[in-house]
Order: sequence, then C-alpha cells, then structure tokens
Amino acid sequence: MTQNYGTAQLTAAPTKAPLTAEGAGLAVRAGAASGPGARAARITGRPALHLLASLVVSLLAGSAAPTPLYAIYQRQWGFSAITTTIVFGVYAVAVLAALLALGRLSDSVGRKPVLLTALGVQVLSMLVFATAGGVGELLTARVIQGLATGAALGAIGAGMLDVDRERGALANALAPGLGTGSGALAAALFVRFLPAPTHLIYLALIGVFALQAIGVGLLRETVTRVPVRATAFVPEVRLPRAVRGPVLAAAPVLFAVWALAGLYAALGPALVQTLTGSASVVLGAASLTVLTVTAVSSVYLLRNVYARTVLVTGIAALVVGVAITLIALGVGSVGLFFAGTAVSGVGFGAGFQGGIRIVVPQAAPHERAGVLSLLFVISYLGMGVPAVAAGFGATDGLGLLGAARDYGIALIVLAGLALVGLRRTRRSVAGRA
Repeated sequence: MTQNYGTAQLTAAPTKAPLTAEGAGLAVRAGAASGPGARAARITGRPALHLLASLVVSLLAGSAAPTPLYAIYQRQWGFSAITTTIVFGVYAVAVLAALLALGRLSDSVGRKPVLLTALGVQVLSMLVFATAGGVGELLTARVIQGLATGAALGAIGAGMLDVDRERGALANALAPGLGTGSGALAAALFVRFLPAPTHLIYLALIGVFALQAIGVGLLRETVTRVPVRATAFVPEVRLPRAVRGPVLAAAPVLFAVWALAGLYAALGPALVQTLTGSASVVLGAASLTVLTVTAVSSVYLLRNVYARTVLVTGIAALVVGVAITLIALGVGSVGLFFAGTAVSGVGFGAGFQGGIRIVVPQAAPHERAGVLSLLFVISYLGMGVPAVAAGFGATDGLGLLGAARDYGIALIVLAGLALVGLRRTRRSVAGRA
C-alpha cells in the first residue's frame, strides 16, 4: 500500500538558496538553522494530508484483512458462522470503546502522540494475529486492533481537517472505503498466491505501519497541547450546538450504510460461496471489494455536489442496491448479486460522504476530533450490532440466505426512516451544509 507524496522541498538557512531533492517522496520543511535550537523537519500541506489519509487506509485494510482468512481459520479450528460474526463484532465493540474514551484525546495532547501510540498498538495486534493458534488469540487480536483503530480515527480525521478543511472532508469520506476494500482483496491475493497466508499478510502490514510511524514523527503538530484531566477519558457524548441539526440528519444514514458494510465484511464471502459453490477466497473477497470500489468511486464523482443531495442519493442507491441483491439471493443469480452489490456500494459511498460533509466542517477546530469520533461511533454501531445479529440468525433456523434476506429488508426500512429524518431536519441542514 504505497502512497506517492510528490516532490520534497528542503528549505535551508535563509542565506542559502533552496535545495530540491527529487524522489524523496515527502514535502518537508526544515528549520532555519542546524544545532540545538533548530526545528525538526516537518511534513506539511498536501503531503501531510496524503500521509494521514494513508493511515486510515492501512488501519482499515488491517481490519478487513482477516475477512478472507475466516474460512481457513474455520477449517483449522472448527468453529461456526456465529463465531465469525462474534470475532467481527468484538472488533466493532473495541473500536466503539476507544472512540468514546479516547476520541477527544488528541484535541488536548496533540495528534502525533495519539497516532504514534495507536500505530504501536496496531503492530502488537498484527503480531498476535500472525501467531494465533485458536479463536481466543483471534478475539484478543481483534480487541487490540479495535482499540488502536478507534483511538486513531478521530485524531486522523481531525488532523486532515486541520491541514485542509475542504480536501480533508473529502479524504475522510474516501479513505475508509478504500482501506476496507483493499485490505480484503490484498489478503485474498496473499491466500491465493503466497505461502503462509495467515502469517504473511500481517507481517506485511507491520512493515507498512512502521513506515507510516516514521512519517507521523515528521508531521507538524496542529494542536496546541493543554493539560489533560482524568475526566477526558470518561466516555461522553456532547454535541456542539452548531452540528446538532446536521448530526440528526446524518446519523440514520451513517448507521444504515455501515450496517451494509458490516454484512459484507462478516458474511459476504460465505454468501458468494453459497451462490457460486466455489471456495475461492479471491471470489469470496470480491463482494466486499466491489462494494468499496463503487463506494470510493461515488465519493470522488459526487465530491462537488451539494451535500444534502449526496445524502439523498446515498439513501436511494442503498434501497435500490439492496433490493436487487435480495432478488439475486432469491433466484440464485451471481451476476445479479454483484450488480446489486455495485449499486449498494454507491449508497455506501454517497451516504457516508454526505454525512461527513454535512456535519464535520461545521465543527470548530478544537471540536473536530470529538465530533468525528461521534460519527464513527454511530457508524461502528451500525457495522457491528446488526452483523452479529445476522450471524445468530444464520445459525438459529433462518440459514445464511434467510438471515441475509431479513437483514436486507431491515436495511431498506432503515433507509426509509433515514429519509424521513432527513426531511424533518431539512431546514437546519440547508442552512449549514
């Protein structure tokens, strides 16, 4: 997962001409002088934005990497589909706990300390994954991973907005889908073409996290540090007045679109295997990849469209895409299933982007990490809780296809309620978006 940051410019002391270093990959500003009083090199501007966005991509790629491996774990350790969704669910719960307890921390201590610590904990989770010998280790790794991801998401998103408010909002919407899709696909390719698939993908991610930690160390801090009180770690849901109306409009949509992503992340490979009769891990991961590719594409294509229109587009695409998918499951059509997945991906991308663009830019700089963390709390509630419920349904009489059918119907109903809520808050959103 490499990221090109362009050309680096190194500014020497004022009496010397600027130096240009081609191919260094990072735009860096050095201090005016060397020695004890010199400032350390700093990554600023668009390269900083790209680096922060790449953190979201790699963190969520790491969270999606186990998806194609669940079938291997299931064969090795003999667990059921409900165990798969529980493993998925504990990750979401851990992310939620970290978002609630640590989501505002970077507003006080700074973005960099939070990010460096989170990356270190992520490396630990990858080591536990790579050495896992049973479900217990898998659950432990997911909890550690979720805590690190939740602690980092608010800080990264707020940091991107600190660097560039407009591009930061777009990057906040683009990066999650890109990371989720690329992680699942990369892990599937590792399984298909490389040895030791349950080890190598995690070792590769450790290398990525280590490189990114070096970049974070060179970032310019965008927050003035203030003393941290113990109350800062107490979970608190507090909405600034300026974003209350937009959050009420965006919350149901965020919940619905991430519930869709949760279904594909937890049960997507199993659904594809049921429809095709193929045990190919690449084909199984393709459902989540198609969902996220169309999501990312829609985010980019709709980036200049009015935020509320994007939100409504997301709701409509979600309803249509899920309806097509339900028909595909009913008639057993693989082609129709992937067509419905692609349309649903537009709903995922547009719904998430619309929610981010309506809410986050309205928050003051010192409120951004907390507000963004709250939006991720809503999203991960949608991602985790319904997926675990679907897992129980799949093993409790409904079967996999029956659970997916009921899940899809619930998503359509939820999307309808989201549209009603959006209409009720239209006046507030129209005044702020």
